[in-house]
Amino acid sequence: MSEPETLHDPWLIAVWPGMGGVAISAGYYLMAKLGMHLLAELPANGYFEHDYIEIKDGLVVRKRLPRSLLFVWQDPRQHHDLVLFIGEAQPVVRGGDFCRKLVEHASSLGVSCVFTFAAMATRMRPASESHVFGAAVDKETLADLDTTGIHLMKQGEISGLNGVLLGTAAAGMRGGCLLGEIPHVFSQIPFPKASLAVLGAFTRLTSVPLDFRELREHAQSVERTLEAFLERMEQAAAGHETEAAATPEASEAPRPGTIDRHHVEQLFESARNDRSRAYELKQELDRLGLFAEYEDRFLDLFKES
Repeated sequence: MSEPETLHDPWLIAVWPGMGGVAISAGYYLMAKLGMHLLAELPANGYFEHDYIEIKDGLVVRKRLPRSLLFVWQDPRQHHDLVLFIGEAQPVVRGGDFCRKLVEHASSLGVSCVFTFAAMATRMRPASESHVFGAAVDKETLADLDTTGIHLMKQGEISGLNGVLLGTAAAGMRGGCLLGEIPHVFSQIPFPKASLAVLGAFTRLTSVPLDFRELREHAQSVERTLEAFLERMEQAAAGHETEAAATPEASEAPRPGTIDRHHVEQLFESARNDRSRAYELKQELDRLGLFAEYEDRFLDLFKES
């Protein structure tokens, strides 16, 4: 696919799946609301391999390797164009080599600043404010984080490729990592409030215009559900309840029926006409447990027409 001839002082944002779905949800929201389009795909061979097989009706199902995709948004104000990297999974081998390849590709596009998004699990309650913590690879970015109200990490580590990529980029680029705070007791459950906080911090750094309405509504809904569940857990622990509550992740996803799939098709049609509607589509696919089935078709929405 063709790449734009020139980008204006582009910044790279890299996200992968992780705790609370913080980074990947923020990436998809950014992609949808800015109407990004697909720029390039990094090869999977040499970095990914299957470590299991899936069986359906007695037959082995051939699965594709995880995709690593680059999307672009060109800033009409000509401040900073954005290149968004979304990895469906982190490489199981040669992670450092993969990061070097990504940095080399970003450099060829003129990228001079790299940010990764991640999660930080603390003892916060779901209803509490989700703080954003930050670390930088250069003093200029560190000063920007400090003046933007981001809590600077004094010590610790950033695991996985979120950290390795920044270590690779530190040789010649600016950048840093923004970590959204999530409740540690719900670290395996999507927590959109942290994605909202991370994107809020990022837009303060870049002045990128972003409509947060859908993500804010989603975050408030999840917050209410998790806070109510936590209160029931606390009451049970205090002996006020005798029945054990089922964990949120134990509840089964609804079985999608004909009406559900018809609604999905309507949302696909809306998203084709207006990419900003794609986040609504993704929420519905996640709710129905259908995202994996429709993922390639979803990503095709962002191919430049």
